[in-house]
Amino acid sequence: MSPRIHLPSGLVTFVFTDIEGSTRLAQLLGPDYRPVLREHRRLLRRTIAASEGAELLTEGDSFFLAFSDATAALTACLSAQRALASHDWPTADAVPRVRMGLHTGWAEPRDGEYASPEVHRAARVAAAAHGGQVLCSASTVRHADPLPPGASLLDLGLHRLRGFDDRERLFQLVAPGLERQFPRPRTADATAHNLPTQITSFVGRQAERAELRRLVEAHRLVTVIGAGGAGKTRLAVELAVDLVESHPDGVWFVDVAAVTDPGLVAFAVAAVLGLRPEPGRPMVDTLVEYAAARRMLVVLDTCDAQPAASADVISRLLAGGVGVRVLATSRESFNVPGEVVWRIPPLSVEPPSDGAESDAVALLLDRTVAARGGRPPDPAESADLRRIVRRLDGLPLAIELAAARLRVLSVGQLAERLDDVLGTLDAGREHSEPPPVWTGDPRERGEPAGAAPVASPPEPESGAGQRSAAERHLTMQATVTWSYRTLGPRAARLLRRLAVFAGPVDLATVEWLLGDDPLDPLSVLVDKSMVLAEPHASGSTYRMLDPIRAYAARRLVEAGEERSARDRHVAWSMHALERAHLGPDGRPVTLSLYALDPLAGELRAALRWCATGGGARAGLRLAGGLDQWWRERGLAREGRLWLFRLYGRIAETGERIPEAELAAAYHMHSLHAGADGEFAEELRYSQRAEAAARQAGDAGLLARVLAGRAAPLVDMGQFAEAERICREVIDWASGQEVVGDALFAVLNLAELLWRRGALDEAAELLGAARPVEAARPVERGRRSVDMLLGMVALARGDLVAAHEHLQVALRSRMSHGFHGRACDTLNAVAVRCADGGDGLTAARLFGAAGATRASMRCAPGIYGGYWAQRQGELRRGLGDAAFDGAYGEGAELGLEEAAALALGVEHPDLAAGSARFGAGHLRAASRRPVAPDRSHHHTGHA
Repeated sequence: MSPRIHLPSGLVTFVFTDIEGSTRLAQLLGPDYRPVLREHRRLLRRTIAASEGAELLTEGDSFFLAFSDATAALTACLSAQRALASHDWPTADAVPRVRMGLHTGWAEPRDGEYASPEVHRAARVAAAAHGGQVLCSASTVRHADPLPPGASLLDLGLHRLRGFDDRERLFQLVAPGLERQFPRPRTADATAHNLPTQITSFVGRQAERAELRRLVEAHRLVTVIGAGGAGKTRLAVELAVDLVESHPDGVWFVDVAAVTDPGLVAFAVAAVLGLRPEPGRPMVDTLVEYAAARRMLVVLDTCDAQPAASADVISRLLAGGVGVRVLATSRESFNVPGEVVWRIPPLSVEPPSDGAESDAVALLLDRTVAARGGRPPDPAESADLRRIVRRLDGLPLAIELAAARLRVLSVGQLAERLDDVLGTLDAGREHSEPPPVWTGDPRERGEPAGAAPVASPPEPESGAGQRSAAERHLTMQATVTWSYRTLGPRAARLLRRLAVFAGPVDLATVEWLLGDDPLDPLSVLVDKSMVLAEPHASGSTYRMLDPIRAYAARRLVEAGEERSARDRHVAWSMHALERAHLGPDGRPVTLSLYALDPLAGELRAALRWCATGGGARAGLRLAGGLDQWWRERGLAREGRLWLFRLYGRIAETGERIPEAELAAAYHMHSLHAGADGEFAEELRYSQRAEAAARQAGDAGLLARVLAGRAAPLVDMGQFAEAERICREVIDWASGQEVVGDALFAVLNLAELLWRRGALDEAAELLGAARPVEAARPVERGRRSVDMLLGMVALARGDLVAAHEHLQVALRSRMSHGFHGRACDTLNAVAVRCADGGDGLTAARLFGAAGATRASMRCAPGIYGGYWAQRQGELRRGLGDAAFDGAYGEGAELGLEEAAALALGVEHPDLAAGSARFGAGHLRAASRRPVAPDRSHHHTGHA
C-alpha cells in the first residue's frame, strides 16, 4: 500500500470483498480469467475512488478497504455491485459474483495498517455472504445514516460469526440492481439440522439403535435396507438426532422419494444445504466442493426411488471429502466401494429375560392406547397381543395397521382374522388367485400392472418362526392383498376410488364417489382397517394409510379405472374450490383463504394429474383458484412451478386453451414471478397476458390484465411510468364500463400517490374505490382500501383515523387468512404505535412482521423503504438495546399472537392526555413517506 494513502481513524468502516468461486472460475475460463480479474479490479477501484475509500490490500480477487463514513462505504458497495452487474462481460459464464461484507468499529492505524478485532469481524461478515450479496453488521447500520438513495436493509437476524463468541445481527443491502434472494448466511451458528419432528413416540429398538450407531461412527456409508414398513426411516431419523452434536457442520435429511427425476437428486441435496446452481457447472460439483471441508452427516431416505442417481451422488460426496458421512435407507444396496449394508430386523417378538414386554408388543400396546382414546387393552388380552405380533413378523407398519383395526375389533377377533390371512397365504385357498409381489412400501406406485404373481409359500414344517426371509418379506403384501380379496365389489370399487385422494374425506364425498348410500361398503373398509375413521365434532372423516393407498392405486390402474377416477377427483377438486367461494345458500361470500388450507393437498394431487396425465385446461383453473393462497402463504414459487408444468403439458398434448383462460394464467404467473423476485419473468408474462387478453375480446378480463401492467414497473423502480399506466387503465376501464375490474390499478395508483405525498388525491381515489372493493367477494376480505387509508392517515398525522382504518384492515386480513398482507398491516400499526408514543410495542410489532415475512420469503412491497426508515427512527429514539430487545421479543411471536397484540392497542381517544377533541389534534409534523426510496418493491394488491 502506498504511504501517501490516508487511513481513517476513530470510527472506521472496513470492507472486504472477493469473488465467490474464483478458483472454479479461473479453471473454467483458463487464459480468459486474467482479463476478467483485471476488469473486476478496475470497476471496484473506480467506485472506491468515487467514495473516498482507502485500499489497504489487494490480493488475487480480494479487496480490503477502509472508509471514514459508513454511508460512503455502503454507497461504494452498491455502486460496485451495480457496475459489475451491468458490465458487458465476455460470456455469461465469465460474470464474477462478488461478495461484500462491512463492519464499523473503533480502530487506529499503525504503520500503515490496522491491528484491531474489528477488522477480523468485518472479514467474517464478508465470509458469511454469497456472491452478489452485500452484508453489513448492526454497527454499520447504526452509523449509515442516511442510507444510499433507494436502498434499504433486510434484517437477517442474529448469527454467530466464526471465531467470535457473541452473535452478530446481519443485514442485507437491498436496492434496485441488486439480487435479493440468497441462501442463509454462511455462519458458524449452533450445529444445524433439518430432521423431521416425529408426532408419535419411538418404541423399542435400543439394541439396533446402538449397533447402527457403532456402524455409522466407524464407516462413512451405511445403508439400512429392509422391506417396506420395516421402520427404516424412523430408526435412521432417531439415530441422526443422537448424532447432531458430533457433526459440527450439521445433520441433513433428504427425502429422495420426493425427487421426480434422477437428475434432480443432487439438486435436492443441495437445496437442503442452501446451495444454488452455478453457471456452467454441474450441481453435483458445487455440492461436492461445499461438502469437501465439512464434517456432516447426510441422511438420504428412500433411495430406492432413484437408486442409480442416489448411488452416484453418494459416491461423489464420499470421494470429495473425508468429513462427510452418509446414512441411507433403501430396499436394496448401492454396491459402491466402502458401503456397509445393514439389514433392519423385525421388532423382537419374544419377551426379554427381565419380564418386560417385547418391542413388538410394546409398540402395539402404545398404538392401541392411542387408537382407543387412551384406554389400554385388558390384561386378559396379553396372550392375543403376542399372537398378533408373531403373526405380523414384528413389522412396525403391520403393527400400526393392527392397532388401527383394534379401534373396531377386540384383540381376540383381530388375532383370529390374522390367523385366517396366514392360512390364505400359506395354501389355505388353493384355488384363489395368488397375490402380486408387493412389500408395503408407500412409494412403490410405479410397479407395472399385471406383474408376475407369486405363488403362496408352502406351509413351513416348524411354524411361522421358521419361514425364510423372502417369505417374511411378503407379510405386508399378504395382509393387504388378503384384505382386498375379501371385499365385495362395491367396497373394492370404493377403495380403489379413494386411492386418488391425498388426505381424509368426509361422508358426503364418499357418497359422491360411490353414487349411492356408502354406509355398507364404508363400514366394511373401516372394519378391515383399510380405511381409518376419525370422528370429529362436525362429522367423521375417512382416510387410508399410505401403504394401502399405494396398493389401491395400483389396483386402480390394473382395473383400467385410473383416468376416470382421477378425472373425477379433478372434478371434485374444482367443485370444492368453487364451494370455498360460496355460502350455505350457494351465493358468493367473502373469500377466506382458510377455506383453502384443508384443500391444499387434494388440489396439489389434482394438479399433479393434470400436469402428467389429465387435462391442462382443468389444471389452469385449479391453479387460478390457488392464486392468492399461494402468494399469501409465501408459496409464489410453487405456483410458478405448477404453471410451468401445465405449459409443458399443453405443449405435449396440443390441447387448445381459450385465449381468455391463457390470459388469466399468464396474468397470475406475472404476479407470482413478481412476488418471487423474478422481475424479468414478471414483465414477460405480463406482456403475454395482455396479448392473450386482447385476442379474447373480454373487456373485463383485459381491464384486470392491464391493471397489472404497473406491477413490473413498480418492481423496477419506474414509479412515474407506473403512475401514468395506472391512470390510463382507469380511464380506459371507465370508458368500457368495467371499472370494477380495474380495482388493482386504482389501488396501485393510490400507493404511488401515497408514496409521493399526494395524500388528498389518494384519499379521494380510495373513497371512490371502497364500494367497488366491497362489491367484489374475492377482494373485499383483504380490505386494501382501509389499509391504504390508514397509511394516508399516518402520513397526515391523524392517529385516530389511522388506528381505526388499520384495525379494520388487520382484523379482516387475519379473519380471512391473508397472512402476507397482514404483515404490512402489522408494520403500519407499529408506525401508529411509534407516533403515539408506545415505542416498545412498535418495536415488537416490527419484529413480528419482519420474522413472519422472512419465513414466508415475501418481498417487502412498496412500503419496504418506509418501514426501514421508521424502524431506524424508532431505534434512535429507544436506543439500540431497548429496540433490539423488543424487536427480538416480537420476532418470537407467531402471526396470530402479533395480530392480537396489534388489535389490543388502545384507541388514541382512550389514551391519557388524548388531544382528539382539542385544538391541533393533528400533528404539525406529518409523517410522510420518503420520496427517493426506489428499492425493489412488489405491490401487494394483486
